Amino acid sequence: MPEGDALHRAARNLQVLVGEKLDVETPHPRARLTGVADRLDGRKLVAVEAVGKNLLLRFEDGLVLRSHLRMKGRWQVLPRNGNSARRGMPWLVLRGAETEAVLWHGPVLELDESHVRRLGPDILADPPEIDAMVSNFRGADQRAPIGEALLDQRLVAGIGNMWRAEALWRAKLSPWRKLGDISDDDVRAVLTESSQLMRRSLESGLRQRAVYRQVGRPCPRCGTPIKSRGQGDANRIAYWCPDCQKGDGPGGT
Repeated sequence: MPEGDALHRAARNLQVLVGEKLDVETPHPRARLTGVADRLDGRKLVAVEAVGKNLLLRFEDGLVLRSHLRMKGRWQVLPRNGNSARRGMPWLVLRGAETEAVLWHGPVLELDESHVRRLGPDILADPPEIDAMVSNFRGADQRAPIGEALLDQRLVAGIGNMWRAEALWRAKLSPWRKLGDISDDDVRAVLTESSQLMRRSLESGLRQRAVYRQVGRPCPRCGTPIKSRGQGDANRIAYWCPDCQKGDGPGGT
């Protein structure tokens, strides 16, 4: 699933269309049912911003289009009418005078930003509101494992499966540790690692992996084979080193 850094990168790329009146199309039949193109075609794009894993496109007259990429979505910015290389049917096409943005496999398109008001602070805010995030974690169920809490977008927005695995490894915390068993400093450390890793990815495209999808390979820090297991109701796969990520809980051995 695209994580917060991918959305912030898409928001940067889409800035080229800000200030233009856009031709808007929704070629995919399911996207056409949203009525988005009818409402936005010919309107000026005023701003583009990423909030967590959501992209908000603000048009004149106060209309706001929310896009969420779910598992496979991606944005592509091309020269106008650069559709000769297309294979398949995009969900959304935004055409400016010289450039167009194409959304592929992005099943959430709605003229409503109320969803983002329920999100926690964005991990890629500059600067990130770490203290507010820690407060949110302390207000959550303290029986929840830290690995699950990091994916709860109501507590902190933008972290996905890859960055939670890498941040926990860097902070030397097991994904199975209960919130009630770790200190505020531990929570702050893993959130800070998440922010720094994702900011580095956003600025440089660098995505070094120590544990994510490295099952059976030696931990770069201690050499112990990396483990994985589904976690939480959604069964998102957690990756961790059973030796140097302290405090394995249930399923962590």
